[in-house]
Amino acid sequence: MTIEAMTLPTAAAGGGGISYLEFEKPLQRIEHDIQEMERERSASGRDMSDDIRQQQERYATTMARLYSSLTPWETVLVARHPKRPLATDYLRTIFRDVCELHGDRTFGDDKAVITAFARIGSHKVMFVGHNKGKDVKERIACNFGCAHPEGYRKALQKMRLAEKYGLPVVSFIDTQGAYPGVGAEERGIHYAIATNLMELSRLKTPIICVVIGEGGSGGALGIGVGDRVAMLQHAFYSVISPEGCAAILWKTADQRKHAAEALRLTARDLLELNIVEEVIPEPVGGAHRDPQTTSVNLEKFIIGSLNDLKRLNVDTLVARRQERIRHLGGFFESPGEIKTRPTTDLRRTRRSAPRASRLGARIAGSERLPV
Repeated sequence: MTIEAMTLPTAAAGGGGISYLEFEKPLQRIEHDIQEMERERSASGRDMSDDIRQQQERYATTMARLYSSLTPWETVLVARHPKRPLATDYLRTIFRDVCELHGDRTFGDDKAVITAFARIGSHKVMFVGHNKGKDVKERIACNFGCAHPEGYRKALQKMRLAEKYGLPVVSFIDTQGAYPGVGAEERGIHYAIATNLMELSRLKTPIICVVIGEGGSGGALGIGVGDRVAMLQHAFYSVISPEGCAAILWKTADQRKHAAEALRLTARDLLELNIVEEVIPEPVGGAHRDPQTTSVNLEKFIIGSLNDLKRLNVDTLVARRQERIRHLGGFFESPGEIKTRPTTDLRRTRRSAPRASRLGARIAGSERLPV
C-alpha cells in the first residue's frame, strides 16, 4: 500500500511533523509561511497577528477548495492516510462497555478482525471490524488489516451469537482485501468469505455496515452484507485496488489514477449506483484532521439506523435485506432504472450475471493481490 505523502516539521507538533498528501502541496506552503511568521514574531517581538490570521484564513479556504473537488485517486490517498482513524479509535470513542471476543474455535485468533460486545447510545450491539494496527509492530501482527479465513470465521460466529441474543451487528470495514498468502489459500479463504456472504444474507438480526477507510474486494464483503450500508465521505469501496486494476489492464501500476476513475469507487459514485444508502460527512480536510467530529457523525448515523431497523419484524428485515442484495449488480441499467425497477423484473440481470461472474473470477485469479 503506497501513500504519496510528505512530512513537514512544525513547532506545534514538537518537530514530530504532520503528513501532507501530494495534492496538498499548497497547504504545505501556506503552513510554512505561517511558521516563518511565528518564528519572526518570536525573534523580533513584532505584532504580526493580522498577517498570521490572514494566512490561516487562506489555509482554511484552500483546504475547503481542495477537498470539495477530490479526484478518485486523491480520495484513495485520503482513505489511506496514515493518521486516519481506525476501527479501534471509533470503538474507543463512540462505544462503551466494550468486551472483546477472541478466536474462531478452529484455528486461532486473527488480529485483523475485532469482535466485541459493546454499547452505543441506548443499544447493546455486537461490534465487528477490521483492524489495521496503529504502529509498525501492530500492523505486522494484523497483516495490515488483511484477514485470514479464521478472521472471517470468527466474525461469523460472533454475529451468530448476536442473533442468538437478539443483538444488532455493527460492522466497520477498512481493508485492502483478504490476506493473499499461501496459508490463507490452504485454509480456504474464498470458502470462508462465500460462507459469510450466504449466512449474513439471512441472519435474523439488524446489520449495519460502514466503510470507514478502504473497502477492498472480497475482504470487505466478508463482513459487509447488511441492512444499511454506508460510507464515510472520503472512504472508497471497490472490487479491486486501483493499483491491482492498473496492473491487470495496463500491465503497470503507473495507470492507477485512470483505474481509480474507471472503478467508480468514491462514495458519491456508489450512492448514485445504489451500492450504499448513505454517505456520512467528514470534516473539511478529512477524518484525520478532526476525528472527534467524524466520530459524532458516525455515532449519529448508527444510532438512527438502529432505531429504524429495530422497529421492523425480523422476517421483514431479512426479506428486505435479500431484496436489496438481488438488486445489486444491475450495472446494465442506469442508476435511476435500478432504483425503480420492479422486484420481479430480474431477467436482464440474471442473463448478464454468469458473464460478469466469469470475468470477476478471471481477474481475482490473476491479480495476486488481496482477495
